[in-house]
Amino acid sequence: MSSILTNTSAMVALQTLKGINSGLATTQSEISTGKAVGSAKDNAAVWAISKVMESDVKGFSGISDSLALGESTVAVARQAAETVTDLLTEMKGKIVAAQEQNVDQAKLQTDVDALREQIKSVVAAAQFNGLNLVDGSSAATVNVLSSLDRASDGSVAAKHIGVAAQDLSVGGYVGADVFTGTDGVTATTDDAFSFSRDANGGSDDDGTVVIVDTNLAAGDTINMTLGDYAVSYTVTAEDIASTTTADVVAVGLKSAIENSGANVTVDYNIANAGTIVITNGGADSLTITGQYENAGAGGLGLLSSINVDAGNGGDPALALTNIETLIQVATDAASAFGSAEGRIQTQADFISKLSDSLKAGIGTLVDADMEEASARLQALQTQQQLGIQALSIANQQPQNILSLFR
Repeated sequence: MSSILTNTSAMVALQTLKGINSGLATTQSEISTGKAVGSAKDNAAVWAISKVMESDVKGFSGISDSLALGESTVAVARQAAETVTDLLTEMKGKIVAAQEQNVDQAKLQTDVDALREQIKSVVAAAQFNGLNLVDGSSAATVNVLSSLDRASDGSVAAKHIGVAAQDLSVGGYVGADVFTGTDGVTATTDDAFSFSRDANGGSDDDGTVVIVDTNLAAGDTINMTLGDYAVSYTVTAEDIASTTTADVVAVGLKSAIENSGANVTVDYNIANAGTIVITNGGADSLTITGQYENAGAGGLGLLSSINVDAGNGGDPALALTNIETLIQVATDAASAFGSAEGRIQTQADFISKLSDSLKAGIGTLVDADMEEASARLQALQTQQQLGIQALSIANQQPQNILSLFR
């Protein structure tokens, strides 16, 4: 039955053309964006999975930066440990030479002292972005962010690679006290020795130093400045072995102050063990500071006590024994850092490959198949042309009814 009110053929052709146009729009969107799933409405489940994976990829990018920073920090520490090992090995050569009595042990000790100072310099400079793993200032274990582990329930946990710090310091300064301010004020530095400014009401900055022998060890150093003059006294094994260590150290410090050139007089207070009194002999106010360097506090603390000059209280045989121990400490530290650096580098390579795999997986989920889209586009364009032609024919059918009334 033909009808001029309801053109069923045109309705069918129109719906078909609408479907073709919708498919054509979808295909053109895939071609222009390169994605088959560009938004949640395209495929909610796949879109949600892809977004979680994209967030993980972003997180792994940050982890790569963390690993690079950690690897650089450990590399600096490893290089420092290797350099210290080389310097200790060079020092061992000097110590071995000092075993012979017919040598100038004093000059060899000068070389040993120079190498000791170089080791201190290397250890102090071995920092990266403010973190030093060899000077004893960092935590026992430094954690380097290495991964983000996602569980099946969607929870995420950060994982770390622990790098053990290696203390290669020769010794540590403890505190710093200055004789200024109110008369009579007493300041103590690590209980190894104490300063006090005399309550004389004047501005001469006279002071008293009291040695506390129970906290001293061979190799410890008392450092002072009196105005522009530096004073240093290193505690010897003989000092510690004496029955009156505080008195012996006080006398040694007194002699060092007197030989410094500072315009002061120094008196030993026989009434109080280990006490010397410093009196400013100049017209100007004199600032006095002091620090105590604990030789035993560092991993290479034995280095401070190495003395091959037998004529000056040294013991070449003991020095040889100690240098072997120190070389082993430095070697172990370099090995530990090398192992940690290798682990970090392996993890960095893995994270890079893992990120690539995740990106490939995301692409598999949401990327459009461009070959298929191209073929589909050609087919849809042909279908669109045919649909338009079919709709045109269907729209002309009611015109044929007019011929029945002629």
